[in-house]
Amino acid sequence: MSQVMADTIHHVRGWCDLTFGGVESSSGHHCCRRRGGRRAADVAAAYGVARSWVYELVARYRAEGEAAFEPRSRRPRTSPTAIADSTVELIVELRRQLSAQGLDAGADTIAWHLEHHYGMRVSRATIDRTLRRQGLVVPAPRKRPRSSYIRFQAEQPNECWQADFTHYRLSTGVDVEILSWLDDHARHALSVTAHRCVTGPVVVDTFQAAIAQHGPPASTLTDNGMVFTTRLAGGRGGRNAFESELRRLGITQKNSRPNHPGTCGKVERFQQTMKAWLRAQPHQPANVAELQALLDIFVVIYNTCRPHRSLPQRCTPAVAYTARPKATPAERDDTHWRVRHDRVAEGGSVTLRHDGRLHHIALGRHLTGTRIILLVADLDVRIIDAATGELYRQLVLDPTRLYHGTGRPPGPPTRKRQQPDT
Repeated sequence: MSQVMADTIHHVRGWCDLTFGGVESSSGHHCCRRRGGRRAADVAAAYGVARSWVYELVARYRAEGEAAFEPRSRRPRTSPTAIADSTVELIVELRRQLSAQGLDAGADTIAWHLEHHYGMRVSRATIDRTLRRQGLVVPAPRKRPRSSYIRFQAEQPNECWQADFTHYRLSTGVDVEILSWLDDHARHALSVTAHRCVTGPVVVDTFQAAIAQHGPPASTLTDNGMVFTTRLAGGRGGRNAFESELRRLGITQKNSRPNHPGTCGKVERFQQTMKAWLRAQPHQPANVAELQALLDIFVVIYNTCRPHRSLPQRCTPAVAYTARPKATPAERDDTHWRVRHDRVAEGGSVTLRHDGRLHHIALGRHLTGTRIILLVADLDVRIIDAATGELYRQLVLDPTRLYHGTGRPPGPPTRKRQQPDT
């Protein structure tokens, strides 16, 4: 209510508290002049309102008394475009069911279910207003505007796979880890597996299983965890098993910058949805096998039943994943060059990590403590003296062998016996 209207009502309230006087006009209306007071026309002119409004207030006062001056709703008596009460009840019920299942229950999701399961089209704004009227929307704090984010999305399925693992606590209090592979274009959950601990071999095994089912991707995008990359390990470890597998298949590896988890935001958001669904289940898993059974159910719901807000027409990830041709790895030369400075260890050998495994290369006990330089090009290894450049050894590393001897028999070198003079 405006201040002018409030002042007018206040003045008329005081005016109407006294006895009304007046004479009947020729048109049948009372001349509302209070004894010794002001005329209604003067009151209307003083507060800049219509005289009819003053007469209406007076008429309300005569009929209702003090209740005439209470604020009244401005809601129209009829609303032909309002949705039916049954639709409101259905919206509330969908909100309750989706929330109970741990799934997204926003206006967009409810609109998708209304259209696809009930044949009803209700706008997002109408659903949002209905939820607010029912008190089902909790106000959220102000967030960073979406326009400030730099959004990116692969153009084809299998153009880029995102991967990450997260911790989850079982009902027994034991912490386990969940590894997820997600298609960047369609948000299709390719592989979601539970493990006691995610290690390098686990990453390779799940990656190979996903390739067997969905085909190889053109690239991968992960953070800088040691199970994914050793690029922040100081350059001493070489490629790990996952990096070697990517190179073997010709797949481009991409890694986010340190302390920038938003680069892998799609799989991070997927894990948030997954955990919300797991927490909503009536039976919480007590071991890895029970957790994996729940994850298998969630993957089906996420891929085929749940609409995704980031996809065209709010389609499911399974629809988006099969709508376009899949990308494949490109042929490229990716020779891994390494230069490493080291010292020959006691016993006359040096170690070199390849494909996540540590290989020992023998040089001879007489070189113990010598500073050397290793020049590595994939499996070709050259070891030279750091001071003189003398070549000590050149070999092709055998990935199946952990020890590469010198080829000489063990023990000190034998000396030829001198023949006695005759």
